[in-house]
Amino acid sequence: MQAMILAAGLGTRLKPLTDKIPKALIKLNGHTLLGLQIKKLKSEGFHQIIINVHHFADQIKDYIKQNNYFDCTIQISDESENLLDTGGGLKKASHFFSDGKPFLVHNVDILSNINLKKMMDFHVGSSSIATLAIQDRKSSRKFLFDEKLVLCGWMNEKADKKIITRDSQSRLLPFSFSGIQIIDPKLFTYFPDEDVFSLIDLYLTSAQKEKITGYVHNEDEWIDLGKIENVNQSERLLHKIMNTYPA
Repeated sequence: MQAMILAAGLGTRLKPLTDKIPKALIKLNGHTLLGLQIKKLKSEGFHQIIINVHHFADQIKDYIKQNNYFDCTIQISDESENLLDTGGGLKKASHFFSDGKPFLVHNVDILSNINLKKMMDFHVGSSSIATLAIQDRKSSRKFLFDEKLVLCGWMNEKADKKIITRDSQSRLLPFSFSGIQIIDPKLFTYFPDEDVFSLIDLYLTSAQKEKITGYVHNEDEWIDLGKIENVNQSERLLHKIMNTYPA
């Protein structure tokens, strides 16, 4: 199976840790975030991986080479000249997914014990153009789903903003996005002409015509390590999650 790791971010929220290294190479218990993600993907059957890079891109390229490409197929999508955001990053890397099969997209700074193979099986049986891993957890920004967990909109509580893209006869349920998704290449037909855009905007646009499904994984541990306060938080939680990542 194929996957993309989103690793091009500037890591602004992780300063000063990212003053000299990219966030993908920040270490937890001696393991880099990128190394943890690649090993987890391999253990769940994802052996063809593309990684987008921008901040300290050469360091990531060297790291991949030094680790013999982790004994799998790894390509780099270089955004050194222009950071493209998550959607634009996928658009630039879309050539990698030419076999027409669904693939995984995973943020480099998200750690979770979610079962990715189980999520892929769920997606294949859902007839959806994309499946988004979601949880019922505290967040100011949430996707809105109908009672069948079909994406209908998005909300930002802090900004008092709500976007509804799909009519629903049922009440809308708010869920927090986990930064993990399965995508069908059919989604590429909804790429805008511009090169810089977010996956969130792409999902909201395509949800007007296509089925995008939520995959609830409330029982799983999950942590966003894109925030410096989370890097320094509960060692118990980090240890529990990292025990599910191959050594």
